[in-house]
Amino acid sequence: MARRTVAAALALVAGAAVGVTAPSQTAQAAAPGDKDVTAVMFEWKFASVAKACTDTLGPAGYGYVQVSPPQERIQGSPWWTAYQPVSYRIAGPLGDRAAFKSMIDTCHAAGVKVVADTVINHMTAGSGTGTGGSSYTKYDYPGTYSATDFDNCTSQITNYQDRWNVQQCELVGLADLDTGEEYVRGRIAAYMNDLLSLGVDGFRVDAAKHMPAADLANIKSRLTNPNAYWKQEAIHGAGEAVSPSEYLGNGDVQEFRYARDLKRVFTGEKLAHLKNFGEAWGYMASGQSGVFVDNHDTERGGDTLNYKDGADYTLASVFMLAWPYGSPDVHSGYEWSHKDAGAPNGGQVNACYSDGWKCQHAWTEIKSMVAFRNTARGQGVVNWWDNGNNAIAFGRGTKAFVAINHEAGPLTQTFQTSLPAGTYCDVQSNKPVTVDGSGRFTATLGADTALALHAGATTCGGSTTPAPAPTSGASFQVTATTSPGQNIYVTGNQSALGNWNTGSALKLDPAAYPVWKLDVTLPAGTTFEYKYVRKDAAGNVTWESGANRVATVPAGGKVTLNDTWRS
Repeated sequence: MARRTVAAALALVAGAAVGVTAPSQTAQAAAPGDKDVTAVMFEWKFASVAKACTDTLGPAGYGYVQVSPPQERIQGSPWWTAYQPVSYRIAGPLGDRAAFKSMIDTCHAAGVKVVADTVINHMTAGSGTGTGGSSYTKYDYPGTYSATDFDNCTSQITNYQDRWNVQQCELVGLADLDTGEEYVRGRIAAYMNDLLSLGVDGFRVDAAKHMPAADLANIKSRLTNPNAYWKQEAIHGAGEAVSPSEYLGNGDVQEFRYARDLKRVFTGEKLAHLKNFGEAWGYMASGQSGVFVDNHDTERGGDTLNYKDGADYTLASVFMLAWPYGSPDVHSGYEWSHKDAGAPNGGQVNACYSDGWKCQHAWTEIKSMVAFRNTARGQGVVNWWDNGNNAIAFGRGTKAFVAINHEAGPLTQTFQTSLPAGTYCDVQSNKPVTVDGSGRFTATLGADTALALHAGATTCGGSTTPAPAPTSGASFQVTATTSPGQNIYVTGNQSALGNWNTGSALKLDPAAYPVWKLDVTLPAGTTFEYKYVRKDAAGNVTWESGANRVATVPAGGKVTLNDTWRS
């Protein structure tokens, strides 16, 4: 957790260096079963998660879905309100107890297990009324906790080199539960047992580093299913007093160095360096490490890649799912232009890629690699190839093969594989590839693309190739600042631009905020008028000022429009 800002710290926790021996207890190894990829549906309503399990996650082969904390929380729109619990009732904005149970049943029917993000280290930083109607003050939660249930240190954590300070004091002012106390341990276990009774298959334990590993071991021993999957958030911090490895006795631990290093390699080093990625880099054992390219906290903190990083992000995700280290999380969140931004529509996902929902779990490049990973499970890395720079390829035994071209131009190469001879479907492009009797094939990869073959995909189905960029038209780019819930659209006097109807206006992409972008196909030579409009969450429309803008599509290519919103 990037603890240096309040928003970041409210979600997670920092961690690690050299530490104490882990408790003696049988640990849950990697996520059980043949499917170890988790889709992390950050701040999705439970009903929306259920639909995704049926429509996408189950068919794609995801083994798990992780949902945001279901417990009652403080009121407010920022995402970090989810990490300030008011009670252990399922009474948050994502859905009530019935919706939670229905989601679990639906996901199970689709073959997807459910992990609940679980906040048990702390409560809130203030007072008020929770999302379920419960009144509270910082150290008093009627029916749940009173002042005697919190640690005596009521000041904020200031020294990550001091174990006592990290585990007894308050993370950014949040009331710190005394997890060494009998009643607190029992109360937390009761909450987790309640979730288990509803069908939850496992837990992500938030802020694990701020609780002694022995306290968590005691709580886990009280569960009706002590072998329920545990994934603990303990962030590595060089030279710190508490090490993530201390928690391996309880279950899996998230390996934050993995994501940080992927960002460094994909943005400034050589992919060829990834040849021995994993334990050789000093990481925890693969079988007990949870890995990711980004999560809800790190994507905002900048210490990992995020959806705004384009091909760096997409190709890092392809690599993570192809490489046999750890149990991967695929973060699926929403657009944000500031660190505190909460979920669109209160978590209701009407459709992917609308209202700001990014749906990374459903991107063709990422989704297709889930079945690749499931097919390659248990197969070692073979036939490594690299060009000494940013093009790499490797196989997974006799079951799969992937090539990644992160160069600025195309790559043509004959690859040696251990695949049996035959025709396979490149699940990245949905195009057939023929492997000869010697295990070789020749292919050309465009810049910043990948190719992936596996034994489970020998024929190509319906086209999944992304629509090509328009060859003629307009590339809209407008600098415009907005408030939470607002988006920028363009409309004009062409049917492709909505014919001045604001209901048909085209939404621009805020990934490069405050610059909003969109490419639109228009016939060569077309002269058109256009204007930008701003819409808020309620659908209210504000036109920019001034006369209609005018542009002409050239005879070949696109016209690039670099505009600034006119107030």
